[in-house]
Amino acid sequence: MTEVNSPPRLGGWTRFVTARPRLSLLVALVLTALAVVAGSGVADRLGSGGWEDPTAQSTYATKALEREFPASQPNLLLLVDSGSASVDDPAVTAEAARLTARLTGERGVIGVGSYWQTKSPSLRAKDGHEALIAAHLTGDEKTTTDTLDRIAPALRGTHGPVKVKVGGIVAVRHEMQTTIKEDLARAEMIALPVTLLLLVMVFGSAIAALLPLGIGIVAILGTNAVLRGLTEFTDVSVFALNLTTALGLGLAIDYALFIVRRFREELSTGAEPLPAIATTLRTAGRTVLFSALTVAVSLAAMLVFPMYFLRSFAYAGIAVVLLAAAAALILLPAALLLLGHRVNSLDLRRLFRRGRPAKASGEEGTAWARTAGLVMRRAPFFALATTAVLVLLGLPFLGVKFGTADDRQLPSGAESHVVQQHIRDGFPGNPGGTLEVLAEGRATPAQYTAYKSRIAQLPEVVRVDGPVVQGDSAYFTVLPKGEAVDTTAQRLVGALRATDAPFATKVTGTAAVLVDSKHAIASRLPWAAGLIAVVTLLLVFLLTGSVVIPLQAVLLNALSLTAMFGAVVWVFQDGHLSGLLGFTSTGSIETTLPVLMFCVAFGLSMDYGVFLLSRIKEEYDRTGDHNEAVRHGLQRTGGLITAAAVILAVVMVAIGTSRVTNTKMLGLGIALAVLMDAMIVRSLLVPAVMRLTGRATWWAPGWLRKVHDRFGLSEGGENPPRGAGNGATSHDVPADENGDGSLNESGGVRAIR
Repeated sequence: MTEVNSPPRLGGWTRFVTARPRLSLLVALVLTALAVVAGSGVADRLGSGGWEDPTAQSTYATKALEREFPASQPNLLLLVDSGSASVDDPAVTAEAARLTARLTGERGVIGVGSYWQTKSPSLRAKDGHEALIAAHLTGDEKTTTDTLDRIAPALRGTHGPVKVKVGGIVAVRHEMQTTIKEDLARAEMIALPVTLLLLVMVFGSAIAALLPLGIGIVAILGTNAVLRGLTEFTDVSVFALNLTTALGLGLAIDYALFIVRRFREELSTGAEPLPAIATTLRTAGRTVLFSALTVAVSLAAMLVFPMYFLRSFAYAGIAVVLLAAAAALILLPAALLLLGHRVNSLDLRRLFRRGRPAKASGEEGTAWARTAGLVMRRAPFFALATTAVLVLLGLPFLGVKFGTADDRQLPSGAESHVVQQHIRDGFPGNPGGTLEVLAEGRATPAQYTAYKSRIAQLPEVVRVDGPVVQGDSAYFTVLPKGEAVDTTAQRLVGALRATDAPFATKVTGTAAVLVDSKHAIASRLPWAAGLIAVVTLLLVFLLTGSVVIPLQAVLLNALSLTAMFGAVVWVFQDGHLSGLLGFTSTGSIETTLPVLMFCVAFGLSMDYGVFLLSRIKEEYDRTGDHNEAVRHGLQRTGGLITAAAVILAVVMVAIGTSRVTNTKMLGLGIALAVLMDAMIVRSLLVPAVMRLTGRATWWAPGWLRKVHDRFGLSEGGENPPRGAGNGATSHDVPADENGDGSLNESGGVRAIR
């Protein structure tokens, strides 16, 4: 730590970010204003699909059927309710014919058909009071949405003797997009004031509390501009906006909390603002950089998967993490230099002290020091007990069932959900569960008949319709036994694909999309997990110089997520608390959600892990006393990590108030994960495990010690003692020949300073 009267030793980064503080903040203000303009309207350009593998057989078949047989792939449904009359009543029939003709004449609408034209039993409700008009809207997501906006107002509502509701895939996606935009605006209105209040409680100073919030807003607005630019080149999911808000506020607040807290700590020792910033960047700044890299890597793993739903979260997550870190490492030091000791101004906590003196700086963290002491004295008990609790909470995930997202993601009162629910409950057959088999290649009627017969003999098949032939292509419609995506339907997909045919066949349908999505995730999951594990191990090794600590970090972080996965299955799959939380359980979890939640929650867990480990490492480098380093690290960061986790949980819970089930699951699940990580894993399990491993915690083979001496990063304190009298050896602490926080000149990497 810099002496009060000694001249500050400033590294290049410190000089860079503090050289023109007013100019830096002015440039940031201008860039933020430009980001507001560039990112405006981004939500209108985002898609609401992206769960399917674009290279899968089912995707190819769906697109081919849309192109060659649009009537086979209706994406717009009109539910016609005749009230007390029968749908075959002459007045109802006449009005339905007018609606069908009107829809047929609309631009961008093809493949219009209705019960009144075909008399198909599948288009007529079992009670005889509802029937369907089906059509296909042409074009991509944005085009079909524009078409729906244009034609839907004139179609829905009362028309003579009938009432019409609008449903179908296009309507579901459009309503989901609109709902998410509205929910996100509400979540921001909840999260921002509550977050500011919590920051004031943490810092006391209103000035200090506003700094993290400002960094978060810069990160969110910048990421919106990045996503807007990406929509010019690729599909981006509207769900990614939720992650932008959550991580933008959460991580920016984490990083700013860590930096502002360390800056104020340095000021409290008597340091002037500039040396305090230099020390802060050498220590907390380096930690923020490491944290941002680990979180970005966890999110980047989603780029391995082909679904644009997952890739969109990687785009948004990487952008918001890097922008939050950049703002914390560039703009925040400039603001702190200008504020100086005024960062402690407007201490609002004085209003609640009622004359009681503020705690002395030496008293700060004594409760956490006592907690660390208790945990380390009873390390075996705490290690076993916390592990057992986490494993127990994760047990429900063993019964996970994977499915696909549908209209039940929406609130029960949403029009498109109402239409689809009426079809599920009141229409014959298995609506939404049929499979289509696309046949490509010239064939004779006898060959089609023989193939249809082979399909009909499969044990999972109820009925086969078709073929519908056009040129050299045809398709069959297959109705499976059971539910739309249960194991029977999935088994039938494999059987259909294995059935011999004299022409090329491709299978699509809800169950086929699920089978292909599960295969795409399973085949790439080892690569994603391997990327996260290898890069995390490398970064934590560079941080600590140990091979034991990186392994502990990966294993304990993964363990911290068990409660989240168990809760997701118990609540959202099994339906517990569905009434309280306001969602419709489908009996399954959308296939991509566990991958998304793992990548996000693992990255956030590493975020807190890096905060704790960096402070432990700093103290261990200073004293060489392992137990004291663990105690000191928890004392100094326990309250900070808990505060950061609570604030991030508030943001995630605000996101979890969404009326869309997947967003609710994401927000509430990750809120639970970060709280469990901060309050159980970081506070109890990590210090207990580090106490059990003792000095062996810092072990590394000789050749890796040399690698760390050359490429690792040091906290860079001013000539810290080298393990005085406690057994620390020269390889435990990298040489600091320059005395300014950089490593020696033999190629060592300089820390941010």
